[in-house]
Amino acid sequence: MSGTESDGRAGSPGPTRAAVRDRLDRVTDPELDRSIVELEYIDAIEIDGDCVTVEFTLPTAWCSPAFAWMMAVDARDEVESLSSVEEARIVLDEHMHDEEINRGVNKRLSFAESFPDADGDVEAVRADLDEKARVARQYDAVETLLEAGLKPATIVDLRPTDLERYELRTADESAGSGGGAEAERIAIYVRDRTVAVTVPAAPIDRYLEKARETGVVADDAEPLFRTPDGEPIDPESFDLVHQRGRVAQVNMSSQGGICDGLREARERRFGSETGDGGTADD
Repeated sequence: MSGTESDGRAGSPGPTRAAVRDRLDRVTDPELDRSIVELEYIDAIEIDGDCVTVEFTLPTAWCSPAFAWMMAVDARDEVESLSSVEEARIVLDEHMHDEEINRGVNKRLSFAESFPDADGDVEAVRADLDEKARVARQYDAVETLLEAGLKPATIVDLRPTDLERYELRTADESAGSGGGAEAERIAIYVRDRTVAVTVPAAPIDRYLEKARETGVVADDAEPLFRTPDGEPIDPESFDLVHQRGRVAQVNMSSQGGICDGLREARERRFGSETGDGGTADD
């Protein structure tokens, strides 16, 4: 297997673990809005020609089957989006519904076909979780702007067209001495470009990605930030909307802490049983 990562063009080499992990990093635990790679859910990646098998384990055996299903389907679809992958096989381990989920996902069945007795539609659950993630991400983005000195009345009037991306480099690198580049930043221009602040790009990008994904910001001329219901924010309601975002962000962070603890406990248990520290083969 070539060590060169597939670039998605015809004639490119087969998939590599690095390419597969990059795709899996785009899959989030829908309850926590964090990458399943970051959360260390991935146990193994096996590559056989143009077929890839991904094994993963969740922090608990009783994690919502709807959430587990979403992660399995998203992992399959992300890996198969690589031009060098013909088929992705997903294996969920140690879950009370792993048999139904593995069979359904790998046979391309729907959630309803795999769980005929389930109440509700999994896509409705996904949409609800996506909205919660959008609100939590908005909180982080707005906090970044407040810390940069922008006032609430200015923030609620921002549009995506007010954002201008650039990469800030160190003085050493600018001088050609090989210094590393700093994190990418975004310039925010207001008042007909007479006022500008610069902020880290990551929280703005994460919010905008989810806002566009959920259809809340479909046009770059529309207001950037919204109420939980998707409406533009009245400046007088800014504090209330921002507080609701904080509640969503804290809830996700708290749940994430619980899951991290459960995962660590699981790893200690299996590490003590196998004597190998529970290191994943990925």
